[in-house]
Amino acid sequence: MTNQKRFLRWSLIAALSVLLSACASTRVTGAGSDPRDPYENYNRAMFEFNRKVDDNILKPLATGYATVLPSFVRTAVGNFFANIGDVWTAVNNYLQGKPKDGTTDVTRVVFNSTIGIAGLIDVATPMGLPKHEEDFGQTLGVWGAKSGPYVVLPFFGSSTLRDSLAKPIDLYADPLTASNNVPVRAKNSGRVLRAVDDRAALLDTGTLMESAALDPYQFFRDAYLQRRESRIRDGEN
Repeated sequence: MTNQKRFLRWSLIAALSVLLSACASTRVTGAGSDPRDPYENYNRAMFEFNRKVDDNILKPLATGYATVLPSFVRTAVGNFFANIGDVWTAVNNYLQGKPKDGTTDVTRVVFNSTIGIAGLIDVATPMGLPKHEEDFGQTLGVWGAKSGPYVVLPFFGSSTLRDSLAKPIDLYADPLTASNNVPVRAKNSGRVLRAVDDRAALLDTGTLMESAALDPYQFFRDAYLQRRESRIRDGEN
């Protein structure tokens, strides 16, 4: 069995295990008051677990990263990973029946990978080629799959039943995972660097949102569900 097939198999098992655990927790402790969130007891426990991981590991790493590296270096790192992400975004735009957006994504990758020096510089956006964000969960939504109940995944955070089942596909299609020419150590280092860079970009925003919310769990849940629905509809009501 190849490493990619093994990774996909264990990713699927992990996603299903999380969902089964959520169901079991709900049967024992009862459903939440919000019909979108029948696994609220489980979700709140997982939300707190993720917060502890963030407070003790990810946030300190991101803070040190933001302190040590100049802003232009962090921008270049973010651009590099955004350029990689445009590849899977293009595929999903084509799958969603949006060839114009998909072609824009491909064109972005071409220009940013060449003129932009391997994606370190975003030359495509100033050229009038807007960036899109699409994943397989959104594609399933466009195809008519219902979101299902809200679920908080370990480490990944807010999700839904539909998006949880789509997550292994997104992970498998990630160029950092899909490429057989990249050593495993380099792939893992890239994943860690991307996670830290993403977290560093949210340092100020995350603190502000949590301090402004009486119930951070409810705030993040409602914001996630609203944003996902908006993205599936491309901002249309």
